[in-house]
Amino acid sequence: MGLTAYVILGYLAFFAAAGFYISSSNRSSADWAIGGGSLGVFMLAFGVAGTRIGGAGTYGVAGDVISGGIGNLWYGVNSFAALALVGMFFAIPYRRLQLSSVGEVFDRRFASRRCQSLTSLCVQAEYLVVNIIEPYVIATIITGVTGWPFGVGIIIGAVVIVGFTVTGGLKGTAITNIVHCTVIIVGLAFVGFIAMQNIGGWSEVVVQADAMLTAAGKDIPSWWSFTGIGWATIIALFISATIHTPAASVYANYASSAARQEYLIPGFVLAGVVAALMPLVAGFIGILTMASYGSESGLSGYLNIAQLAIDSGPLLGGIALAAVLAAVISSGAPILLGSATMLVNDWIPASKDYSSDKKLRAYKIVTIIYGSSAAFCAWYFNFGSVLQFLLLGFAMVVPPAIAITYVFYWKRTTEQAAFWGILAGFAGGLTMWILNRSFEGAANADVGGFAQFWYEVCQSLGEWRDPSFLTLLIPVIVIPLVTLLAPAKQVDQQQSDEFYRKLGRIQRNLDWA
Repeated sequence: MGLTAYVILGYLAFFAAAGFYISSSNRSSADWAIGGGSLGVFMLAFGVAGTRIGGAGTYGVAGDVISGGIGNLWYGVNSFAALALVGMFFAIPYRRLQLSSVGEVFDRRFASRRCQSLTSLCVQAEYLVVNIIEPYVIATIITGVTGWPFGVGIIIGAVVIVGFTVTGGLKGTAITNIVHCTVIIVGLAFVGFIAMQNIGGWSEVVVQADAMLTAAGKDIPSWWSFTGIGWATIIALFISATIHTPAASVYANYASSAARQEYLIPGFVLAGVVAALMPLVAGFIGILTMASYGSESGLSGYLNIAQLAIDSGPLLGGIALAAVLAAVISSGAPILLGSATMLVNDWIPASKDYSSDKKLRAYKIVTIIYGSSAAFCAWYFNFGSVLQFLLLGFAMVVPPAIAITYVFYWKRTTEQAAFWGILAGFAGGLTMWILNRSFEGAANADVGGFAQFWYEVCQSLGEWRDPSFLTLLIPVIVIPLVTLLAPAKQVDQQQSDEFYRKLGRIQRNLDWA
């Protein structure tokens, strides 16, 4: 193995060891799941930012910039908007309710297990995608620089992420994400600068990129335009990457982890700033990669990104790829933690009565099983666009995000309305995705019947057929409609008053409702 491989493996070993060191501070389930409510502004900010800049924010953005153009840098804008949205309107309610999973909102408001479980199902659709992607990206990098079998890379990735999550808990991810985020942004920006100089400066990068685009038969002005991916795609990206975020359960964990309520808004806004930088740096790397190796997509594009780093020098390449691994761990560990806490709290009703020690054991056991299963899926399946795969998961979380918004900001919202809004939105988006995937191919153009009909629908709607539009519009309409047609019973009034009393500031803003 060369120097690059040793740098990468050393980085992984260091953070695996850091998790074991931090584990001594996790004495209770609250310590593990919400950091014991002890995080300051900067630790909170970097912990939250790390959740947004994993494989999707690095390899995903860079790969899609290579194949589709710089319009994919909108992911950075959406990352800031998403975390600022949670900080301004949701983090304080989450903290006041002391949530360990976002689905508990419905248990506290309606004593509804079905809404809680359904929300968990929607969020797990996203989290399963993330938990699969992260060991996949780690394995891709390790295989690319060491030549080891892909399965070995998957095992290493799974051991690092699962081991660090089990031992470090939420506070561990927050502490190490300070290092991860710094290494990611500084390391990749530096390797990008060196690679650009090796090409001959920015003007030469543009010349070479245009030549590669011409050779690939792509539209040069569209590739270089921030709106070149189309407004339908940009809007769908905003819905998927931003509006879903309040229901991403890990942010409920982080909201409850802050040492003081006053830290939440500045902490989440600062997290948005940090998270927005990574896609910009990754997109810059994607431009340089495309200029150097051509406009490729999928796995070949990701391997070329690794090659760009290595071609900059073994040490610099090792640092850059370690930065990508840092991004993967920074999101993989807290999201795996969020997945485990959701499964325990939302799917095991008896867990409400568990002792702290028993709940902590349950969290860790579920983490090991979940993380290992996701690693197997990463080994078994092959992916095209990592970013597009993740955005599908994001879209499935939009319905519970809309339902939570209604519950917080419209007191008349009923349990039935929340349930049917979430279910209809999730089912509608999933159905649209299945139809698109099944019939969008040109092979259905002349076969007749429903297959040809849906192919023509796909051709007519273009990107406006993205599932995220349905996952947004259906619950936005269904929830108030069901609420008005079937108002809440008076027996619910006492629980309603107690719920909104805990929210305090929001309750006063809702008196009109």
